[in-house]
Amino acid sequence: MRTSCKSPTRSEKPAKVAPPDALPPDLTAGRYDFEYEEDDDQDSGDVDIENKYYNAKQLKLTDPDDAVIEFLGIPPLEEEKGEWGFKGLKQAIKLEFKQGRYDKAADHYAELLTYVKSAVTRNYSEKSINNMLDFVEKAADSTQAGQSIERFYSLTLQSFQSTNNERLWLKTNLKLAKLLLDRKEYSAAVKKLRDLHKACQRPDGTDDPSKGTYSLEIYALEIQMFSETKNTKQLKTLYNRALEVKSAVPHPRVMGIIRECGGKMHMSEENWHAAQSDFFESFRNYDEAGSLQRIQVLKYLLLTTMLMKSDINPFDSQETKPYKSDPRISAMTELVDAFQRDDIHSYEKVLHRNQGILDDSFIAENIDEVTRNMRTKAVLKIIAPYTRMRLSWIAEQLEVSTAEVQDIIGFLIVDEKIKGCINQQDGTLIMESAADAERIEALQNLSASIQDLFGVVFKDGDGFRAMDQGVEENSLEAAQGLSMRKAARIRETQRARKGRGMAHLV
Repeated sequence: MRTSCKSPTRSEKPAKVAPPDALPPDLTAGRYDFEYEEDDDQDSGDVDIENKYYNAKQLKLTDPDDAVIEFLGIPPLEEEKGEWGFKGLKQAIKLEFKQGRYDKAADHYAELLTYVKSAVTRNYSEKSINNMLDFVEKAADSTQAGQSIERFYSLTLQSFQSTNNERLWLKTNLKLAKLLLDRKEYSAAVKKLRDLHKACQRPDGTDDPSKGTYSLEIYALEIQMFSETKNTKQLKTLYNRALEVKSAVPHPRVMGIIRECGGKMHMSEENWHAAQSDFFESFRNYDEAGSLQRIQVLKYLLLTTMLMKSDINPFDSQETKPYKSDPRISAMTELVDAFQRDDIHSYEKVLHRNQGILDDSFIAENIDEVTRNMRTKAVLKIIAPYTRMRLSWIAEQLEVSTAEVQDIIGFLIVDEKIKGCINQQDGTLIMESAADAERIEALQNLSASIQDLFGVVFKDGDGFRAMDQGVEENSLEAAQGLSMRKAARIRETQRARKGRGMAHLV
């Protein structure tokens, strides 16, 4: 019950002004002249609706069916569509969707949209509709629920197309495009994304800077689609174009998607450093957005660290350090630790014990490269002390097949990382001994030194200097000719002496 002092209307005559020292007649009479407006009926009606709404909310956990009935009973109580009816329908739709009554939920959602034009404010209605669409998207856990979501989107687009609410139209179409991508309906998704691009462009076909945020979300969806379809050429073009958008203030989740797909693109090109940079940026954005995808991207970051053959601890940065002991990435952390220690047996055990790592198709595609790198390093360590060994023995040490060992050793020989050959008939590896190579090199050096000494002796020795200074003194052949002529003269001298001795005896 409200009280109010009644003011004189225009038809009433103005009251006479009393003298300053006179008391009001009402005060002298000891009573107050207040009039009461009787509006109990209207107030009690609002209170009844409000009480019905909160009573229904209390029934949500204990008796959802009765709660739905109570919520749906609120709109008829209002003479005109109002806020309480809007709230009641929202709660009823959520409960019906949770219970799997998708058709009923969609029918009541269509009724809810009739409140948007007049019963509630534009901002409140837009926020409520966005939250409702997010709710049904997250709550959908079956094929029937997914089909129902498409009806929710269609109803929303029909409703807001007539009200010229471009912002909500864009948001709803983006959600619909994402739904089509999740279903892998790429043809329909391409058509929807094309329409969205047109809505975010100027008449000349260039991107509208005022809609840069929406443009980035569209690029993110396209990049995601091309990443899934392995269209690397288109993916690279869109990735570079998305990074050039400077007029937007994108949601961190959107940049997380773009960077994640960029990292996968670089991985397919074996550009490990660029991939690591993109995965780190993706993780940072997902972490800022509070998205659970950050854990999966952190696994990709650890995978890239191993492919780079880096000794840097990926948990040294302040962004990743809090997740070092997270049980969700413990398997990948153990793999990185074993990889950096070159412990092939620990690596194999961790991989065998945590087969769930391979549930992610991207990790499954690239972990083989890491495993091969580990086995290659192990082969180099095993064969280092030996010059001849059986391939089957190496395979036993690594606990792999002989064919794989032969393949690894063949690669090492071709890549000139080891010097040796494989005797396929005996199944043995024969290494070229480093000691033999050193001895051969030493003998070659000794032979060269002897040749040099020979030339010096016969060039500079007394009695053997060439008379002709114009002859090339450094020529080995000249030195050898001199020595042969000298030897001939010595033999002639010896024969002459022997002849004189014989004559003397006679």
